[in-house]
Amino acid sequence: MATSPSTPDQASLEALRLRRAELRQSMSALELAMAEPAPIGRARWAGRVHVALVELSADFREHVEVTQGEAGMHSDVLAAAPRLSGAVARLAREHVQISHLVDDLLARTSGPEPSVDQIRRLGTTLLGLLVSHRQRGSDLLYEAYEFDVGGET
Repeated sequence: MATSPSTPDQASLEALRLRRAELRQSMSALELAMAEPAPIGRARWAGRVHVALVELSADFREHVEVTQGEAGMHSDVLAAAPRLSGAVARLAREHVQISHLVDDLLARTSGPEPSVDQIRRLGTTLLGLLVSHRQRGSDLLYEAYEFDVGGET
């Protein structure tokens, strides 16, 4: 891929790929924590889910900083392909929505009477939003740079 002043260098794109993999690992950890049996110890189950959410929250905050922060990837995309401004705006709105849901789940998992069913329902919604968000982010980079961030395992 040839670089131009508005195209991120290969090192930046590889760093983005690494952060993407870290977020995916956090998502997997949350999914596994939510799938554990809860009937015997709701508080212990909620504690495990909370720990997974804390990790996911940190990785997602880093994702937002890398994409929306000063000199973030979204600025680069807009410089390279202004036609993608609608897609960039949608991703930014999703950042807010996802952040609110993460905060809500963190509060629910640290409360005195965690509702397993509500937490699982909202956690599943969160994971679905994150999967879709990551796909749209990948599509955005491909449209802007013809760069495939990949479907890491």
